[in-house]
Amino acid sequence: MIMKKPMLRMMLLGLVSTALALAPAQLWAQADKPAEAEKKESPAKKREILPFNGKVAAVDKTAKTFTVGQRKFQVTSDSRITKAGKPATLDDAAVGEEVAGSYRRAEDGKLNVVTVRFGPRPEGEPKGEKKSKKQPPPPQ
Repeated sequence: MIMKKPMLRMMLLGLVSTALALAPAQLWAQADKPAEAEKKESPAKKREILPFNGKVAAVDKTAKTFTVGQRKFQVTSDSRITKAGKPATLDDAAVGEEVAGSYRRAEDGKLNVVTVRFGPRPEGEPKGEKKSKKQPPPPQ
């Protein structure tokens, strides 16, 4: 009977210390699970925007597509279309005309147009540089 109390205390102390030692490991494992889920979802959410340029080979106004080389681009409601520096529509596209823009590859494999410019680059638009917004004059 005298031996049982110290032995029970030691077993109880051993169980408590093991539980305390393993608790942080479980918390770390649970904390990593949401991060792993975000990593898996982020490529699907963020689709890479890719550039294209060339000459228009074909235009299908009913399907809202145009072809450049061997690639067929889909115009969506979110696509921004310009011609001669002004807003335009797919109706303004002409076969043989210079075209440049950017697109995203959709999950169904379509090449969805983000931006497109039909015709030559407008005068004053530098090649390969983004337009800079005019800064308002500093207050006096």
